[in-house]
Amino acid sequence: MGVVQMSGEMVVYSPLGCPKLNVRLADETLWLTMQQLAVVFDVDRSVIGKHIRNIYKTGELDKEATWAKIAQVQIEGGRQVKRTLEYYNLDVVISVGYRVNSKRATQFRIWATNVIKSYLLRGKAENRELDDMKKYLANHERRLSRVEQGVETIVKTLLPSPEDPPRRRIGFGGDGETLTKPYGRA
Repeated sequence: MGVVQMSGEMVVYSPLGCPKLNVRLADETLWLTMQQLAVVFDVDRSVIGKHIRNIYKTGELDKEATWAKIAQVQIEGGRQVKRTLEYYNLDVVISVGYRVNSKRATQFRIWATNVIKSYLLRGKAENRELDDMKKYLANHERRLSRVEQGVETIVKTLLPSPEDPPRRRIGFGGDGETLTKPYGRA
């Protein structure tokens, strides 16, 4: 099975026995050449080409959105050589991985399926936690509203209104209540 490394939200697949590849990252996806795909899936480059042609022929993927020609400059024998290479994005890598018949492609399919399941389950768990948190907050908002109403009732019944004239305590009545009279009146 391959080694999975998480880097932010980027998942990297590195099959055992596969040489390390320099992967081009651009436009929120990875890009591989046909030769790199052949190495990843341990098949001949012509097999990769056949599957890519069929992917585009059947309309499974849009070539314009998943294919790019990228100029690459490298030093060969002391001179600079510029080549234009065809690159294929992650969508093509996944589609080819599910079509190729090799041991390494099978490992890739197992790995990819597990990653997808993991994301789905994690997303489902995160959504469940979010729903629980929303219910918790709604319950507390209702409780807070009831507390606010209770405080409002207490304030209205126990404290004088700002429009009421100031009052002074004059003593206790026979029933144990405090009698108050507005200031200025005897």
